[in-house]
Amino acid sequence: MVDLLIRNVNVLQIQGEVASILHSQDILVTGNRISSIQRSGGLDPSHAKTVLDADGQLAMPGFINAHAHVPMVLWRGMGEDVNLESWFNDYIWHLESNLEPEDVFWGMQLGLLEMIEAGITAVSDHYWHMDYAARAVERAGTRALLGQAMFGSNGMRQIEETAAFALRWQNQAGGRIRTMLAPHAPYTCDDDFLIASAQQAERIGCGIHIHVAETVEQTQASLAKHGLTPIAVLQNCGIFNVPTLLAHAVGATSADLETLAELAQPAGIAHCPKAYAKLAMGLPNLVEARKMGISIGLGTDGAVSNNTLDLWEAMRLTAMGQKQRTGDAENLTIPQALAIATKESASVYGQGDELGDLAEGKLADIILVDLSGTHHLPLNSITASLVYNARAGDVRTVICDGRIIMRERRHLTLDKSEIMENILPRMERLRRRDNAGGIQRYNP
Repeated sequence: MVDLLIRNVNVLQIQGEVASILHSQDILVTGNRISSIQRSGGLDPSHAKTVLDADGQLAMPGFINAHAHVPMVLWRGMGEDVNLESWFNDYIWHLESNLEPEDVFWGMQLGLLEMIEAGITAVSDHYWHMDYAARAVERAGTRALLGQAMFGSNGMRQIEETAAFALRWQNQAGGRIRTMLAPHAPYTCDDDFLIASAQQAERIGCGIHIHVAETVEQTQASLAKHGLTPIAVLQNCGIFNVPTLLAHAVGATSADLETLAELAQPAGIAHCPKAYAKLAMGLPNLVEARKMGISIGLGTDGAVSNNTLDLWEAMRLTAMGQKQRTGDAENLTIPQALAIATKESASVYGQGDELGDLAEGKLADIILVDLSGTHHLPLNSITASLVYNARAGDVRTVICDGRIIMRERRHLTLDKSEIMENILPRMERLRRRDNAGGIQRYNP
């Protein structure tokens, strides 16, 4: 017996610079792992506890959102047409001063609901009140790599508090939840705070998720103040002694990329192109970074700078943005974009050996995508259609850890009505920006 049989499905395969499709396959899942991918019809359906008839849909690995602040969905549409400094100082850090723990529980569920609908089965989240976020992930049945955000101005004691959170939730929910430490950024955490964070991460055996070099201007400001780039500051403070997830690195120099490429511990970059375009932050040179062997993961960032938690958008903006940045339409090809969205995102997430690929022995995080919509027709190239045509609404079914959590667009773990009934009464308080000051000031 197998636990799940997905019948008559086409399967996306990525090997290096080649993306291909296996047609008319069955995927067999035993427990939480893929036990076999074989020609359709080879297993009697009576030998499966659950049967999904895919009817020629495409199976691909569940998306991994490499960097997000999921509960920010609560303020979607409230930081529009402003620059980065105003976004922080006039909007988000005022709004977040209203935040209460239960807000995170319900906001996280709303964001998870949206991500499941877009085929996202895992997220690296960097936010506040993360015990409540973890409870939401437990309920949703998804994966998460959670870090409780820290500002240096809030004192050293919070490093111990966030480490306690990390230990409390590490490998919980059957292994679906993992944790990191999450100092905010080198411009909000001084060297002593970063050193202490790195030492604590080494002591408890976890990695670090941190914003760095979000813009070229931040790099220039760091050079003026310290004589070092933000990435060099992290290196000097020992951050790279543990696996590190770097959010953005838009302002990384070629020397910075060489530093990252030579690290003994892995350091991947979470790339959030829609947020960069919306806040006019610039674009990093991913082509150069990938040539050096640095893994790139797709991220949405928060919904106040992105508006949607949709990695289909991020994937095509990544490909088009790099073509535009380099002036070369042959850069960031379709197979490379798909590799970033799957295998490389899994590497940045810290589970490159278990996620990001549909193969025997891998964790069964699988999405089924319907390519029969008018916007795909005529379907001359499945892989091109995935990168440049596909929409969140094309995702029909989502499986995480071997469990079906959305079937034919029907949620099986989260209740949208319940979530909104709990969010809407909170919004008058959450929308206020008339408080005396925000939780922090942006001054890179």
